[in-house]
Order: sequence, then C-alpha cells, then structure tokens
Amino acid sequence: MSDYHDFEHFGLDARIVAAIKAMGYQTPTPIQSKAIPIVMQGKDVMGAAQTGTGKTAGFALPIIQRLLPQANASMSPARHPVRALVLAPTRELADQVADNVKKYIAQTPLRCATVYGGVDMDPQTAALRGGVEIVVATPGRLLDHLQMKNTSLGQVQIVVLDEADRMLDMGFLPDISRILNLLPRERQSLMFSATFSEEIKKLAANFLKEPVLVEVARRNQTAETITQKVVRVHESEKGDALLTILRTYGPDGGPMKQVLVFVNAKIECRRLARQLQKQGVNADAIHGDKTQDERMKALEGFKKGEIEVLVATDVAARGLDIVELPFVVNYDVPFNAEDYVHRIGRTGRAGASGVAIMLMTGADERGVAAIEKLTKQKFTAEAVEFERRSREPRRERGERPGRDERGSRAESRGYVPAPRPVDEFFLKPYEPAAGGAAPATAPEEGAAQTKPGQKPPARVAALLGGGKR
Repeated sequence: MSDYHDFEHFGLDARIVAAIKAMGYQTPTPIQSKAIPIVMQGKDVMGAAQTGTGKTAGFALPIIQRLLPQANASMSPARHPVRALVLAPTRELADQVADNVKKYIAQTPLRCATVYGGVDMDPQTAALRGGVEIVVATPGRLLDHLQMKNTSLGQVQIVVLDEADRMLDMGFLPDISRILNLLPRERQSLMFSATFSEEIKKLAANFLKEPVLVEVARRNQTAETITQKVVRVHESEKGDALLTILRTYGPDGGPMKQVLVFVNAKIECRRLARQLQKQGVNADAIHGDKTQDERMKALEGFKKGEIEVLVATDVAARGLDIVELPFVVNYDVPFNAEDYVHRIGRTGRAGASGVAIMLMTGADERGVAAIEKLTKQKFTAEAVEFERRSREPRRERGERPGRDERGSRAESRGYVPAPRPVDEFFLKPYEPAAGGAAPATAPEEGAAQTKPGQKPPARVAALLGGGKR
C-alpha cells in the first residue's frame, strides 16, 4: 500500500482526481494510502490516526467513488436518498468535514448537507427534503430531524464515526445507538479515532464486522512534528507566565502569533480572554455557551490572523482545522490524558512543524504523569522568567474588595460615614480608689471632690446599670 504516490493510482474517478488537484493536493498521506484501497473494497475499517493526518480524505474519497455509479442529475428528491452518513462530535468538525466533501464532489451530481445544532433548522430542513446522498451530522441534531421526518436513513450504505473517542467522552453513546438502529444491517461501517480506550474497543466490537485495523502511528502517540514543552509555575503565577510565553516564545525570541490556548472550564475561558485583552493582547474566547455564529466568527477571525490568541475549552479540540497553526498552549492540564493528544494535534498538521507548551503547577503532577504514561514519553519541566504585573483591584478579579478599597470607593461616591458617638468617661484619666496612691495628675477643674471617709462615686457600677439610685 506504500506504492500509492499519487491519487490516480487508487483508481478514483477523473472528476474526483481533478477536484483533489484543484485543492492543491498532490501526494496521499500515509493514512490515505492505507485506508482508501480498503474502503473502496467495501470492508469495515477501524482507523487509528492522529488529528491532522488527512483521515477525512481517507474515508471521504472512497465513499464518493462508491456512490458515483448511483449518482444522477434528477431534480427529484426521491432520486437523492441518503446513502452515506458521517457522524461527528462537534459542530466545528462536522462543518469542516462537510466543507471538504463538498469540494471533492464539486464536479459530480452528488449532494452533501451539514446538520448540527446551535443554528436555524430551516435551511437544514430544506436541504434534507431536497435530497442529499451524503449527510454529515452531529448526533443530537440529526435525531431532531429524524423525529420531524425531514429525512430517512433507510437506504444508508456507508456510515462513519469520526473522532469516535470524543463522541463517547461527550456522552453521545445513547444517541449513536439510536441512530445505528435506524440503519440497514447490511452496510459498510468505518470508525476513526486518535486514541484507543477500552470503551472504544467495546464500541468497535458491536459496531464493526471483522474490521481491518488501519494504523499510521503508534496508538495515542503525538506527532513527531510537534515540539512539546512543560513549564512549571505556581498557580498564582500562571497569568504572568502565559503573558511572558506569548511575548517571548515566538520566532527569534519574539512574540507568538496565532496561538490556541486551552483551558478546562468555560468561566476560566472568559476570564482569561478578558485578562489578555487588558494586557493589550488581541484575544477572543470560544466555548460551549457561545452561539454557533459567535463561535464561527471567532474562528474565522483567528484563521485570518485578526485574532492573535484564541482561548478555548475542549469544544475546539476537535474539528479546528487551521493551516499551519504554529502554537498550542495548555494553560490548564487536561482532566483526561487523551485530551492532551487532541489538543496539541491542532498544531503540527499535515507535516508542518508546531510547538505545544503546557503550564504545570504542583497540583498537576498526577495529570502530567498520566499524559506521560499515555504518550510513552517523559517531560522535563522548565522554568520561565517573567515580570509580575501590577495586581488588579480585587473587584476586577471577581473577589470581594478589601476594607481600604471599600472606603476609597465610598469616598469617591461622596459618601462619608457619620462618626460613632464616644463616651467621654473613657477619655478621663484613671482615678484610684480611696487609700490608693495619689493620682499622678490633679483632678479636672469642676470635678466633684471626695471628702475624707466618703466613698468615691461608683462610676463603673452606674455604667453597668447598678449602684445606688
């Protein structure tokens, strides 16, 4: 299979080859060289491939080749039933796969539609009811369309689970099972995953029939084109360390451009993006709470270079296809070691070089050790020299203000608290009891004098509500 030096040798239709050349592709990648001939033979495939190795073409091109004999130019929706289904875990990945498929079939009568949540269903409904042979979808939104009877899966011949491990991580297994039960039993099934867990193996056993295992690298291995670094910092220093890395870890010790920064939580994603903006960094955030339009706008700005730093949760770890993305920074060590492989897989794609940097605190040692075990490598943590920023007011960091800050803000609003009343008794000098030492100072003018043998006034008793009335 290593003899495939160009796409013509696969026996692909001339229209497909022309579309591939129009996209600028000349030589197949290793996963394409291995997967395309097997898929064209109609066999089930379990593919182990790192992100960025060209696996989309590895399954899409032979699928298109197999569907071409049934393609026709009729306008009738009935002549364009769904024959191939690609399931993807995220909107971004579904959009990316569909975009590539549409380019591959540009010179053929085949049609492709994309189905995912977060956007208006009407255009998707119109496309599905108009008839399409290839559907690329996220599981949840596809089930919505099936429930509304906007499409049918009764004639599907080929199904693909792309990034299967991520779909399991996101809890899509029940949805996937419902969809697979709607497909014909006699079909070709393909599954691609960057990591192989026990859950993935169980899914493959139920989903695939005598699959051919296609691997282009050791399982769970990171790409050799990625330079990986670990920087040890204190938790309180992470923000300062990130700023220093962004400004000095670029080419020739200069600033880094086009940096994807991963965090573990949506609230941290928003906070970090705002902090970077305040430090003059052209940054934006992408996370699950943003609408699809907002996410696509941020991605487009990042791809065009209008946004230098994109802070993201793992919603962007899959399906983010950026040509020659040079830098990935793990601001937070991922909860799952497998996610590290996917995160840094955004760089070093298609043979290009990339740099992946991970910030590590004392609390992250167990997580880093799990990554080392999974990827079968050993990190050497380094330190980074940085200048501490002047601390922001606590309110800017979402904390309660201190006593001094509360007072200064009250004065700035023109509010001056009224003075508390003071009992003058506690301001007078100490007067010893009878028989004691003489007072160090003379009694105050106008003060009552105590005669010999007379008890002094019971001031304390009177103060406490007792004494002679």
